[in-house]
Amino acid sequence: MSLADPSSSLLSSGHLRILTFNLQVGIQTSAYHHYFTRGWQHLLPHPHRIRRLALMSRVLSRYDVVGLQEADGGSFRSNSVNQVEYLAAQAGFPHHYQQLNRNLGRVAQHSNGLLSRLAPDAVEQYRLPGMLPGRGAIHARFGSGPEALHIFVAHLALSQRGRSRQFDYLSEIIKPLRHVVVMGDLNTTPEQIHAHERFRTSLDLQPVRPLLSYPAWQPRRALDHILVSRSMAAAEVQVLDHLFSDHLPIAVDLPLPLECLDTIRNAQG
Repeated sequence: MSLADPSSSLLSSGHLRILTFNLQVGIQTSAYHHYFTRGWQHLLPHPHRIRRLALMSRVLSRYDVVGLQEADGGSFRSNSVNQVEYLAAQAGFPHHYQQLNRNLGRVAQHSNGLLSRLAPDAVEQYRLPGMLPGRGAIHARFGSGPEALHIFVAHLALSQRGRSRQFDYLSEIIKPLRHVVVMGDLNTTPEQIHAHERFRTSLDLQPVRPLLSYPAWQPRRALDHILVSRSMAAAEVQVLDHLFSDHLPIAVDLPLPLECLDTIRNAQG
């Protein structure tokens, strides 16, 4: 794919290459004890962090749309680097969006991010409900009308009660939409997602093979997901190699329905 024509791959093949990644602000984690020995990096800068981001960007550059969680929006710990902007620039994405979910001033800027080779027709941000503030979702719409594609990037709560409220909230937004992708660190298993009837029926979930993504060095749980509505079916689902974070990236090759593809092509001009 030529970075000079970022829409060429999608518009010619009809496939959307999607990736979701909790990058843990670029902290290298490969064992449980690193949460303690390297925890200081959540507050203080590290000289190798920018090099890790550069290596991440090489992987991200293979995709059309990328959802990011636990990115820093430019604070002391990231050497004032907005990691969403940096990854977009290094990977050649012409469109990027940052959602600041937890603003700790100069100390930390907890954010979600969306990188895209196609220009969304609209982008909205949602503050998800919960006992502790700081969880959010990005909603990007590609095309218009009932055949538009809707992509959500979310990072859900650690507690089951909090996630349940957040799934309820997202269900109301998703319910009237047809072609939907929900991706991110959902902090829950496929079984728990399908057990949430309100969310499952609002999205009309198309089963996608779950992949173990956490912890990255010895994956045992499927916490990172790319969920798609029944109007679409993933052609390929894969988990990528360890990219420093405590989560593994998840990628999907998603063929788009013809009507949805035509809507996106018309919107891109």
